[in-house]
Amino acid sequence: MTTVSSEALRDALRAIKDPATGRDIVSAGLVEGIEVRDGLVQVSLLTDRAKAASMEPVRREAEQLLGRQPGVTNATAVLTAHKPGARPAPPPQPHAHDHAHDHGHGRGAPAKAPMLLPEVKTIVAVASGKGGVGKSTVAVNMAVSLARQGLKVGLLDADIYGPSLPRMLGLNRKPEVRDDKMIPLSAWGLACMSIGFLVDEETPMVWRGPMVMGALEQMMSQVEWGALDILVVDMPPGTGDAQLTMAQRVSLTGAVIVSTPQDIALIDARRGVKMFEKTRVPVLGLVENMSFFCCPNCGHTTNIFGHGGAKAEATRIGTEFLGEIPLLLDIRTASDAGTPIAASAPESEAAKAYAALAKRVWEKVGGAAGGRGTGPRITIE
Repeated sequence: MTTVSSEALRDALRAIKDPATGRDIVSAGLVEGIEVRDGLVQVSLLTDRAKAASMEPVRREAEQLLGRQPGVTNATAVLTAHKPGARPAPPPQPHAHDHAHDHGHGRGAPAKAPMLLPEVKTIVAVASGKGGVGKSTVAVNMAVSLARQGLKVGLLDADIYGPSLPRMLGLNRKPEVRDDKMIPLSAWGLACMSIGFLVDEETPMVWRGPMVMGALEQMMSQVEWGALDILVVDMPPGTGDAQLTMAQRVSLTGAVIVSTPQDIALIDARRGVKMFEKTRVPVLGLVENMSFFCCPNCGHTTNIFGHGGAKAEATRIGTEFLGEIPLLLDIRTASDAGTPIAASAPESEAAKAYAALAKRVWEKVGGAAGGRGTGPRITIE
């Protein structure tokens, strides 16, 4: 196997010109970093957000050029914003610290870029402190339920390392590109976007933080989302780069925290709540997933992971308990088949639980006051 070095790839990129200066992109300082592992190459290209559209052809050319190099099996290029300090600092503003999303420290930091997704009325993050709690299943079925209640809904898979939306939505094609913007795929009444639509299902995403943040920003700024009533964001587990990017680059309306009932999951959910509080994002409440198992044969209920832990935790930290979702085989099989149970079996108990969750979330973010939600009110005791 041919050995690939980042130095050789950097030299190859000198064949590409910076449209702004006419210099090659390496000499112009636009190549921020190159990661190489087992034939997989990722390069991040620096640009001002205002120039992102003009840099898109450069990004595509870099991908194609790197993909042709000996020993390269897959190449991906992403655009990232210039680092602070790349431009002169503006004069300090006396009241800048009062802005709801200002994370500066009064040291003459550069002016912040405008928030992304300005046409989206409401953005709700579905998050968890750890993986394996069924967060993506909750996000997908909540989004489908919101669409069934008459809303214009988008669904963004923010998990760059482990995208699950393609499989759960039954989508395996790449989005169309028009005027340098990707068109979201449509499924189950949703406008959907995931890094999983752009790479092979078995391709590992061995990216570092800046590249993850760049890819996430691209899925917001270079996608034609249009005007949405609500965008549901399926967050990656934990409290890392993606969470900070979302909190800083879009006006998050609130966050829904998903947990299972057992103590170890609740400890991690607590970290998720604290993270959103630190970034000034309201926590809408907690959802207890896999709350109980009801035997389909005899109807006997078993609390496999315990029961009521999320409700007690919500009371303890002073947030709302949004409901409980049962552990059912039908939910799992529907997700694996790409047919979310909220759409494929809307009269099932599981779908009713997701509809109740969606209804309450829409009420909490102020949308239901306008009367647009049409789904039945279902209370989960």
